[in-house]
Amino acid sequence: MPTLILFDDPVIRTALLPLTFTRPVAGIRIGTLTLAEKWANTLAQTPSYLTEAYLQAKFPQNAGADNWYVNGAVCPTDALAETISALPSDTGLITHDGLILAVRTTQTLSEPPTVNDGYPFRTFMEPLTIVRNLWDIFVNNGDQLRADFARLTAGRTSEPITDPFTRCYAPENIFIEPGATIRAAVLNAEGGPIYIGRDATISEGSIVIGPFSLGEGSTVNWGGKMRSNTTIGPFCKVGGEVGNSVFLGYSNKAHDGFLGNSVIGEWCNLGANVNNSNLKNDYSNVKLHSYATNRLEDTGRIFCGLMMGDFTKAGISTMFNTGTVVGVSANVFGAGFQHKHVPSFSWGGAAEGSTPYRIEKALQVAKEAFIRRDKAFDDVEETILRSIFSMIHTE
Repeated sequence: MPTLILFDDPVIRTALLPLTFTRPVAGIRIGTLTLAEKWANTLAQTPSYLTEAYLQAKFPQNAGADNWYVNGAVCPTDALAETISALPSDTGLITHDGLILAVRTTQTLSEPPTVNDGYPFRTFMEPLTIVRNLWDIFVNNGDQLRADFARLTAGRTSEPITDPFTRCYAPENIFIEPGATIRAAVLNAEGGPIYIGRDATISEGSIVIGPFSLGEGSTVNWGGKMRSNTTIGPFCKVGGEVGNSVFLGYSNKAHDGFLGNSVIGEWCNLGANVNNSNLKNDYSNVKLHSYATNRLEDTGRIFCGLMMGDFTKAGISTMFNTGTVVGVSANVFGAGFQHKHVPSFSWGGAAEGSTPYRIEKALQVAKEAFIRRDKAFDDVEETILRSIFSMIHTE
């Protein structure tokens, strides 16, 4: 079997900043699994990555004598996997509009493949979910939750819910992994499946509406209101009201406050009573900061909330406007609505003004966040953050 390598399409990677500052495109979570985990499950092998040079120490490329280079932004389907598996050597696969889906080659590529590389390309005509923009993550999250639920539970039996005070609607659509704890909660899976990961906790008084996924070791705090199409990645603590949003992992929103139509990176913390707007008062389309054009671009959607990069913190009662983009390792606080774009490594808020976040202080805070989860913040992690800091301050 060829070796699986997930590559970053350069245009898509830029469109998915700030999330892709700290990970390959395939490291983004949509549904229960990351894109990389979906491909690992579908093609039955652990992928490696063709990504930015400063990320390669953490996400290396392990090419072999025969390689599948697969676009990391694409959600796999059985039909696509079968087509890729049948590709002859030195042949590519594209969509009808020219996006490269895959290339099979004996070469080790140092750059993502392009349509000008000389491969004969076949066209894949069946529908696909492709994460081309930040908002695609929450827009397609419900469908991917359903697809991942089927992947993860096929041929398996759920752990029982033994708590007599927990009420389940459509229990056949609920799957509980070993070690999970559920107490005095309402789980309604009539509109979509609910997946509860290993050693996860749903605390007393919580209401969970499917489709929904709670990752390994994560907690829904007391009285949490988890609306449909929501993913809480692994090792998160989440409370308040959350709807149609994705937490990639290792992040907290432990207190009351609303989060809707949003994507939160890893190692983030939203303080008590943090809220975001996800709908404009005049119901017009939301505009979102683009790293490609450095201006606000029309999303074509009336619902769009907060997009937050890794390692960012928001102080208590911080208010985020409709369609706000916050970069990596920002510290946001203060009165009033924040600016629609908060740059990486900034400290402060709209009312107080902001200053650059000192890199040594930012690294110290990141290290403390890792320690709190019993993980080591090593030289590889530090180098990634230093590289991003250098990019931000040389633009």
